[in-house]
Amino acid sequence: MLAYIFWHRPAAGVERDVYELELQRFHRSLALRPPSGFRGSAPLRAAELPWSVGGAEAAYEDWYLLDGWGAVGILEEAAVSRGHVSVHDAVARHSLLGAGSVYRLCEGQPILAEVCSSMWVSPVGGHPRPGLADLLADGIDPQRTSLWRRCLALGPAPELCLLSADPGLESRCAGVGAERLPHGWSATLAAREPLEGGSFSDQRRG
Repeated sequence: MLAYIFWHRPAAGVERDVYELELQRFHRSLALRPPSGFRGSAPLRAAELPWSVGGAEAAYEDWYLLDGWGAVGILEEAAVSRGHVSVHDAVARHSLLGAGSVYRLCEGQPILAEVCSSMWVSPVGGHPRPGLADLLADGIDPQRTSLWRRCLALGPAPELCLLSADPGLESRCAGVGAERLPHGWSATLAAREPLEGGSFSDQRRG
């Protein structure tokens, strides 16, 4: 399974409630008329963007779950086609920042409806990348946490993401602790809050 993740912020002067309502309408539109290969989506309110720690402005992170690379192109076309274009353009008109990346599911289950936290892991140049086993979190329930690895960067994006419905992710996340990450790598915890409007059906692998 792949996830296309899109980060964005409302433009200056756009009220948060208005922006979120438009965003929810777009995700509901996709849920009602799902493109081929589409497995569900979720708009998340982000406490901060993965590469911008401590930002005070409202930020959002959309997750679109897809069967494979063919579905990425289908979603791209469907979003601006009949049935979705009006609600898509309403959000786009009011967006200030836009950046995206494609991630591949490596472990666990993407339970988007219950997400409350994310852990973003970034490498540093000149150091070998460790194996997946070195980054998995010890003791984390794979039914409530998923590990994603970036496979296509369309903007600034960390190498890996642990997305979790577990509020205790930081305390249990020994696998990405400073003592296990290579020198210079970093792991940043960020809160996530699902908005209504996403489609959460059929998210499990298989």
